[in-house]
Amino acid sequence: MITIKTFSKLKICAAIAGLTVLAACQTATQTAKVDERDNKPNIVIFYVDDLGYGDLSSYGATQVSTPNVDALAANGIRFTDAHSSAATCTPSRYSLLTGEHAFRKNAKVLKGDAKMLIEPGSYTLPSMLRKAGYTSAVVGKWHLGLGDGKNPLDWNAEVKPGPLEIGFDYSYLLPATGDRVPAVYLENYRVENLDKSDPLYVSYEGKIGDRPVGRENPELTRQLADNQHNDTIINGISRIGYMQGGHSAEWKDEDFYTKFTDKANQFIAKNADKPFFLFFPFHDIHVPRLPNEKFQGATDMGPRGDAIVQMDWITGQIVKQLEKQGVLDNTIIVFTSDNGPVLDDGYADQAIEKLGKHQPASIYRGGKYSAYEAGTRVPTILHYPNKVKPGVSNALMSQIDIYASIAALLGIKLNSDEAIDSENHLAAWFDSNETGRTSLIEEAYTLALRQGNWKYIAPTNTKTPWVENDKGIESGLNPQPQLFDLTTDPSEQVNLATEKPTLVAQMAKQLEQMTQRTSR
Repeated sequence: MITIKTFSKLKICAAIAGLTVLAACQTATQTAKVDERDNKPNIVIFYVDDLGYGDLSSYGATQVSTPNVDALAANGIRFTDAHSSAATCTPSRYSLLTGEHAFRKNAKVLKGDAKMLIEPGSYTLPSMLRKAGYTSAVVGKWHLGLGDGKNPLDWNAEVKPGPLEIGFDYSYLLPATGDRVPAVYLENYRVENLDKSDPLYVSYEGKIGDRPVGRENPELTRQLADNQHNDTIINGISRIGYMQGGHSAEWKDEDFYTKFTDKANQFIAKNADKPFFLFFPFHDIHVPRLPNEKFQGATDMGPRGDAIVQMDWITGQIVKQLEKQGVLDNTIIVFTSDNGPVLDDGYADQAIEKLGKHQPASIYRGGKYSAYEAGTRVPTILHYPNKVKPGVSNALMSQIDIYASIAALLGIKLNSDEAIDSENHLAAWFDSNETGRTSLIEEAYTLALRQGNWKYIAPTNTKTPWVENDKGIESGLNPQPQLFDLTTDPSEQVNLATEKPTLVAQMAKQLEQMTQRTSR
């Protein structure tokens, strides 16, 4: 017979057993969540604008200190031969997000009111990540166009299509660039702080409204500008294009450092419990360079040097937020630049006069716009404490491969017409001892091909006198083929094309084959 006392004991035992099973189930569930989370690391891409190979102290700079970026390099992999896919900004960011070379779309640097370059519904990095359950945001400089091009953009209504139509879940943008109107912030579809009683209009065809114009009122500007950058004055800086109204929505360049940092950190905090992708394309160190007074005088190089310090501070703040949210170790951080450096890019900000001994491109020839190495060889760092050991890699790497490499990490099979130029080099991204590409294309105003340490620049009759004369950069354009052995001649001083015609022919053929590719 079971007594009441015995029955009570049985109930207690059963309850304890149930709790034990429940606890075990909860533990198993939590473990499964952790395992799943580890298999889906967060991804943050810091995409600096116009940062040269030699502009960081971790890459040899001595006139400027970048401790926050250097910390990523010290605890991750610092690449010495990594490249943007193009030597200008719109093409390189197009390639990064699509895994496809921009020349296939004939993509050039866009005007401030250009239509959306990436068509809605296209294959993109954020749309691919959405398949794996990621939430994605872009915060910073966009410059990939907005709208469908069928009608002029109406800045007083919803501005779309935009980033949300190609896979991003949130966007906070400079609609184009800091030197182009409209000089306003665009959050998702709407211009921030726009007063309906003072509507915003933009023109790239001719002057509108009564705002002062730089070429007519140079005394109202803080930095003298070339003719291209000498239209509507906003915040004491003349821009490209004309802007009417929208006074309440105007940005102040000196506030960029907190506006974008805060938006990025809010996104991280909101999504810290699930996989997220943050694309953070800096305005720094693009012109006009107007770092906040917090950073003014941080270097002896004037606004350009101080903007590098500001960029480093922003990087540190976002990394601290990742750490605060407990996700830094499980976050893949890629730090890189959209193209090589430029000093004089339209504004007189003493970047040349105050350069001193600083070498923005290090030992490499050329810079932004150039087919020489400094056009696309950019500082590149991968930081991922959970999986990546610190090291220095000499592998030949390209930003265009981030797409396919992340897809491989997540086990996502790409379609035959998706990211057709992107290759899976996950092993090289995660291990400094692994090899990367055997060849890659460098896009400027002609195409160049790297095959190991051989560099071939295709001949062209294209001329860009404004690059040489106005920017002071060697374009690398030549009606004759150029061939360099970067093993012995990293600065591309000795053209070996006439000495090695067979190799020139072979590389020219390979370049043609690569440009004609239509599928994976």
